[in-house]
Amino acid sequence: MKRVGVRCDVGPARGVGHVMRCLALAEEVRRRDVELVFVCDAHTVPWAAQQIAARGIAVRPAVWEPAEHIELFGELGLDAVVFDSYDLDAAVYPAVRASGLPTLAIVDGDFRGAEADVLVDQNLAAELDDPPLPNGSVRLAGLPYVMIRDEILDHRPATPPADRHSAVPKIFAFFGGTDAFGAGPYVARALASTGLPFEATVVAPGADLAARIAAVELHPQQRVEIIGPTDQLAARVREADLTISASGTSTWELLCLGATAGLVCVVDNQVMGYERAVGTGAAAGLGLLSALQQDVASADQVLKRLLTDPAERGRLARAGWDLVDGCGRERVADALLALT
Repeated sequence: MKRVGVRCDVGPARGVGHVMRCLALAEEVRRRDVELVFVCDAHTVPWAAQQIAARGIAVRPAVWEPAEHIELFGELGLDAVVFDSYDLDAAVYPAVRASGLPTLAIVDGDFRGAEADVLVDQNLAAELDDPPLPNGSVRLAGLPYVMIRDEILDHRPATPPADRHSAVPKIFAFFGGTDAFGAGPYVARALASTGLPFEATVVAPGADLAARIAAVELHPQQRVEIIGPTDQLAARVREADLTISASGTSTWELLCLGATAGLVCVVDNQVMGYERAVGTGAAAGLGLLSALQQDVASADQVLKRLLTDPAERGRLARAGWDLVDGCGRERVADALLALT
């Protein structure tokens, strides 16, 4: 049986986006009778550790130096390695590649020093970019390569979503497994500031965030329920009239689900993806988190339209469903296993 290692970032400040898309690829690779082992500090985010463990995948602690990677990968008897990291020393990539081990790196625009046999940029319109490639590398770019997890694919509608005419719109808001940038309270305030009726469920991964969300003053016919990280994310999204999220890797999951997506750009490295996603007309842009922190009313016009216009919500949902077909992980797995 072949064995593939996955070296990815995870942590309270790093979030869980890298783990989530690596799990999507891992699910597809395991379907082809390949064994997986993750190399990451999953224990720092218990929810992420649970997600990996629930799939029966072994985990080894992260290593950081080139020699440590080569030694560990040799010990594990790997046939290929997947990298998904913003923080890894660039010297690791060529060292591992030079050892003869086939490599695939998942990137977002800027390679950040990543070098691999296959480079995957699953972001919208990435195929329009033409970055210089490391010698002998190939690049898979754009939405055809978006990697979606089983949980999401199991809930993808078979047909385009219809308009939903809810008397009181249901909202689901989440910002990754850790909400590392504290977006939840500001989005709750922005929703409240519209003065319009809604029933919102907001994910708060920590007690401090939960307390700040609970402290938001609501108007009549506005209700906010606060929950912790959930394994039922896809089901929650399908039940909602509007889903609000950070414009990271979860964006493509929302589009695949046919969700009406309202995006917040929570960090600088999301700006390009945010602008491109909103530019397609498949997602609504609520702006930069930094702007919401200064003035929650900055998203007022967009939120009011989303809360009051079922036809607009339906249009966004159908546009997103069309963009992401859910087959990207199969295409990436084909490229990865062709290296072994």
